[in-house]
Amino acid sequence: MYIDDKLRVNIRTGPKTTYRILKSIVSGVKVTVIETDEVAKWSKIREPGGIEGWVPSRFLINEPIAKEKLAKALKTLSLLRNKSDTLGSQFEKIQLENTQLKTANETLTRKNEKLTSQLEDITAISQNAVHLDNRNRELQELNQELQNEIDKLQADNQRLKDRSETDLMLVGGGLVALGVVIAIIVPMMKGSRKNESWA
Repeated sequence: MYIDDKLRVNIRTGPKTTYRILKSIVSGVKVTVIETDEVAKWSKIREPGGIEGWVPSRFLINEPIAKEKLAKALKTLSLLRNKSDTLGSQFEKIQLENTQLKTANETLTRKNEKLTSQLEDITAISQNAVHLDNRNRELQELNQELQNEIDKLQADNQRLKDRSETDLMLVGGGLVALGVVIAIIVPMMKGSRKNESWA
């Protein structure tokens, strides 16, 4: 139980206003109900400091006051926003890395095509068999090295693509969760404002 969202409540030695006041507590304090006098409509409670006494039952509610619920909801919203920002930054970084790898892959592919063309030209026009053989070997080795680099970049590119899809799912899930929380909190905040305006 909690003390209702009122002003201050006096804890008394008995279930009437004529009994001596033991302590005054403010709204929002969590208390433990020990017993209730249904006829007098008073409840015996224990406050956080251990003091036991009686308060009118009408000042007790089962949930925290709106102020505490709003503070908790705002804290949750802030945490979700921070998480969403972090996921967004990670996603942008992965996208940048993916773009850089694609560019490098395209550059190496063009170099490979150029070298392949040069190799074909040299093979066609060269009359020197020894020179042609040596040059052919060099170009083939270079071509193999470039092919190895392309294979490695393609593997890295695939790995980043897989990571990017996973992170997209996480970001999407985070944004959905954020939307749900906002959809819950906004009506609560509007409701709280209406109650305050009536008060």
